Amino acid sequence: MSKLMRSISGIRGIVGDTLTPQVLKSHVSAFLQITGAKRVVIGRDSRPTGDAISQFVAGICRLSGVDVVEVGLSTTPSVEILTTELKADAGIIITASHNPLEWNALKFLNNKGLFLGPADVKKLFELADADNFDYPDYRNMGKYEFMKDADGVHVDGTLKIPFVDVEAIKSKHFRVAVDAVNGAGSYIVPRLLEQLGCSVVRVHCEPDGTFPRGAEPIPENLGDLRKAVKENGCAVGFAVDPDADRCALVDGLGQSIGEEYTLAIATEEVLSQKKGGVCVNLSTSRMNQDVAEKYGCEFSRAKVGEINVSLQMIEKGCVIGGEGNGGVILPALHYGRDSLVAAALVLSWMAHHNGGPEKFVAENPSYAMPKKKFELGNKSVAEILPKVKAEFAGWEMDERDGLWLGKEKSWVHVRASNTEPVIRVIAEAPSAEEAESLCTRVEKLI
Repeated sequence: MSKLMRSISGIRGIVGDTLTPQVLKSHVSAFLQITGAKRVVIGRDSRPTGDAISQFVAGICRLSGVDVVEVGLSTTPSVEILTTELKADAGIIITASHNPLEWNALKFLNNKGLFLGPADVKKLFELADADNFDYPDYRNMGKYEFMKDADGVHVDGTLKIPFVDVEAIKSKHFRVAVDAVNGAGSYIVPRLLEQLGCSVVRVHCEPDGTFPRGAEPIPENLGDLRKAVKENGCAVGFAVDPDADRCALVDGLGQSIGEEYTLAIATEEVLSQKKGGVCVNLSTSRMNQDVAEKYGCEFSRAKVGEINVSLQMIEKGCVIGGEGNGGVILPALHYGRDSLVAAALVLSWMAHHNGGPEKFVAENPSYAMPKKKFELGNKSVAEILPKVKAEFAGWEMDERDGLWLGKEKSWVHVRASNTEPVIRVIAEAPSAEEAESLCTRVEKLI
């Protein structure tokens, strides 16, 4: 039996194995008690188990006396936006994000459309484990409604972002390609791009419950998108994950330039119009620090996890931030990772710079950034980290989230995964040789 993964990202597991009706019932009931919710928005991605789980979760909410607004197939950022737009008390997103098809998950949102903080998550898990809940009688059952065209709220909000030059984008008549991995972004991402005046080439945009490529929008999974960009003469290709909160790029040359460039390009587009703080997580490229320094803006790092970045952005009043996995967070719309926002900002940058992502790559310092993960076996992360600390004695150190070590323009981050039973090792350096060497030094200690 596999392990149920529980973290600030919610709960996730293999359906029928660790993610069972009992697990769903206890965690949803605990969530409702934590938030005191009376009205909840529920959305899901395209996984074959999503519809059944959505109905089950909606039933638990209603039998708990909570009203439900179901939005059906919907991206994670859409549900985040709708939770606040509809003045709901909470939101539940049924998606295992980048995990394979047999997985599913629950992501929990508060009334601000944000993931729960560490204290609330801890209490939620304690209540779920106790599994002792009271339910009202039939006279107090919650109401149900299904919201049609929930996508429209998200698209309209994106088009109104002050940093997105809609008219400049429309004037370019960009031809673009989109790979939505047949997920929740299959309809909404092309819809946004068409409203920006783009001609859209669709790749894997049928939300039919299959993932025709690896779920993560990483270079090794984007062969079909690269081919579509080259064959159709596209200026850029956008790849999203199943719940469409992450966006990776294929440049106009048909090259997968990696997830990290999305946030860096978006950051430059925003800072060129409004100076302000930038916050990224500890595992994100220093390209964003370079951009912030270029515009004389404050740069900071937060623990990994969307909510950790969001809360630090709120605390510091940042104008943009996010994670290097293609997750752009723009407070001008909301405090969640958003592939639609990412695509719109990239297109706005392209319109203003008369070139595609390859132009940004050519004009800015580049770094090598291997991202590795290793099975822990019988070891624990706690026994590995002291060895890593000794190996990198003298380096700048941050222990808020595993162990982050930095020196000059290089760094390495070692931490337990929030979503998989593995240890993650991410390094960055000006050369591939140096970056790989950093990973190797850590691997020898695992």
